[in-house]
Amino acid sequence: MTQGKLLLANKTANGSSSEQVLVSPVPPSYEEATASTSAPCYNDVEMLTEFTWDDRNIRRVFIRKVYAILMIQLLVTLAIVALFTFCDPVKDYIQSNPGWYWASYAVFFVTYLTLSCCSAPRRQFPWNLILLSIFTLSLSYMTGMLSSFYNTKSVVMCLGITAAVCLLVTIFSFQTKFDVTSYQGVLFVFCMVMFVSGLVLAFVLPYHYVPWLDATFAALGAILFTMFLAFDTQLLMGNKRYSINPEEYVFATLNLYLDIIYIFSFFLQIFGTKRE
Repeated sequence: MTQGKLLLANKTANGSSSEQVLVSPVPPSYEEATASTSAPCYNDVEMLTEFTWDDRNIRRVFIRKVYAILMIQLLVTLAIVALFTFCDPVKDYIQSNPGWYWASYAVFFVTYLTLSCCSAPRRQFPWNLILLSIFTLSLSYMTGMLSSFYNTKSVVMCLGITAAVCLLVTIFSFQTKFDVTSYQGVLFVFCMVMFVSGLVLAFVLPYHYVPWLDATFAALGAILFTMFLAFDTQLLMGNKRYSINPEEYVFATLNLYLDIIYIFSFFLQIFGTKRE
């Protein structure tokens, strides 16, 4: 951008004397004003894709927004799980009406595909938050119904274990110099192993329940999604090899929330004691 300059003009009075007059600088044109991007302006409501991760303020705003939404999601899920676990009339109703579970699963699947595969809905306010709210309620219902089949003490214990593991993994991801985002291939292979194992268990367990096989699958699932939690957390930080766009705060929140819910579900499968 060109700098405004002070121009000196000589004004002659009666042809003999001269004095210097300061002339105000000419305002820059629109092209000159928008040519420099060294100090962009931004606000907390809307993040633009031109901003780089070199700006620490943008990173802090982005992380704060993601974790604020995530805490609301987890509180809603915790409330629904507590209601379905401690309130016997509600627990009896949802267990005797499994159709609501499959309806919530359909809603969960559709909203998940929409938020994951379509960039326009997840970036357009307020539809992105509306879809995320529907997604949270549907998955919370499914998690609450799953918890209702387990002993209350088991559910509370698994909630505590999940909270401790997620806190430790988050601290590790923020503090370590180890770049988890560079190991996408390892996570992909692990996912394929879990997928094939799940298909095998789907055919084996209905005919003959094998406790150790079920526990092994749950343990592998807990390890996998703990790794995904570290991966998604470092994507959020943005100071590793790969990072997530600051505009994708809904997608980042969705990933972290799914990781935590799956970790809880697998812990419940490992340590939980089913009701008699």
